[in-house]
Amino acid sequence: MTTDEQELSAATVVAVDEAPKHSRLSIVGLWKWALEMARFLVVGGVAFVVDMGLFNLLVFGPGQVLGDKTTTANVISVTTATIVSWVGNRYWTFKDKPTGRQGRAMVIYAAINVVGALVPIGTVALTHYTFGLTSALAMNAAKVAGIVLGTAVRYVGYKLWVFTETAEAEDDEAAKTAATQL
Repeated sequence: MTTDEQELSAATVVAVDEAPKHSRLSIVGLWKWALEMARFLVVGGVAFVVDMGLFNLLVFGPGQVLGDKTTTANVISVTTATIVSWVGNRYWTFKDKPTGRQGRAMVIYAAINVVGALVPIGTVALTHYTFGLTSALAMNAAKVAGIVLGTAVRYVGYKLWVFTETAEAEDDEAAKTAATQL
């Protein structure tokens, strides 16, 4: 390797290391976070409609298919909404945050969603079986309260353990690797 090539290689590494990072305190970082949060809430809204719609259809709809089995209806509706949520978050909300290993990310995503799903399942079961409140208003209020709490659990879990890498970080790592191989 000639001296010029070594200097170019060193300059490339320095340039990559000094790339501007956007924190949440910067305008750009705050804007990116706001867009991400808006997308997360839209996906959550769609999943909410799927969850509540399916739950009410199964429990209170024509024939009351699962009228006396609110926990079963809740598990079915939450599972369906979770699948909708995965697709929306993976391909829209966090599309610029590749997870690296998809299998690992899906297992962690599923675990976070099990915890997030237990919250509304628990609030509905508590309302129905412990307090004996079985009206549509009581069941829906319990489900909405659980969904709100479960959504907070999911967002924090996704940010901490699932959608953690950024496309910029992967580009930086690729540039560093390429620079060291020169």
